[in-house]
Amino acid sequence: MSAVPNITLNDGNTIPQLGFGVFQIEPEGTAEAVSEALRVGYRHIDTAEMYGNEKEVGEGIRDSGLDRGDVFITSKLNNGFHEPQDAREAFDRTLSDLGFDYVDLFLIHWPLPTLYNGDFVSTWKTLEEFHRDGRARSIGVSNFQIEHLEQLAAETDTVPAVNQIEVHPYLTNDEVRGYGQEHGIVTEAWSPIAQGGVLEDQTITRIAEKVGKTPAQVVLRWHIQRGDIIFPKSVTPSRMQENFELFDFELESGDVDEISALDRGEDGRTGPHPDTFAYVPG
Repeated sequence: MSAVPNITLNDGNTIPQLGFGVFQIEPEGTAEAVSEALRVGYRHIDTAEMYGNEKEVGEGIRDSGLDRGDVFITSKLNNGFHEPQDAREAFDRTLSDLGFDYVDLFLIHWPLPTLYNGDFVSTWKTLEEFHRDGRARSIGVSNFQIEHLEQLAAETDTVPAVNQIEVHPYLTNDEVRGYGQEHGIVTEAWSPIAQGGVLEDQTITRIAEKVGKTPAQVVLRWHIQRGDIIFPKSVTPSRMQENFELFDFELESGDVDEISALDRGEDGRTGPHPDTFAYVPG
């Protein structure tokens, strides 16, 4: 079994660089998927209130037989609960649904600058409460742009431990990543293979053939070598295993640079833009 590196966060806690994501896994299949991922060797599970499968994530962890302390769990605040008291109640539900008394990392899922009078600062201060009382060992944000991070820095006391943003070869998002590196905020890359969109790119397939790995493994290894955290999602056991096997090879620096050069800027974005995204689940 390959050893997954740990990254030290700015609060002193550590997080496995490779995790297992449960976005778009239906609740009825989540517990089995999580148990299988843990069997493969993953020790980091990324979920969210909005995914609707926190309860099943907890079931999958308990079914695995592993101790709670051996699994790093991330969840995220649903977009409809940014008001401080709503956020407190939502966080209580997260812990109840998971069946644990703490999460390792809790994030604001989206900044929603066009909603709540643009006030994500009071939301962040509420997450600081969860951090102080120990129920969220670390706190962070997701989909925050530089200006959003700068506002938190100006108006609050806690630097986010992570910023989970869309990153892949067609959207390298290096300005936001660079801000994070300068300020001790680790980048987590969601949509790491652009929903599969980069896997047939000629540059990536050529490098994959050269190193004897799959295109997906090459792209995921590119993320690892850039220092970002990733959590690929698959319910197929063989694919879970494939996505885990990233630490027995290394890309040459020239290959990393070639993949990075595939960046298309905003044209490469597959998901919504954080400045305008305003979805609140009904």
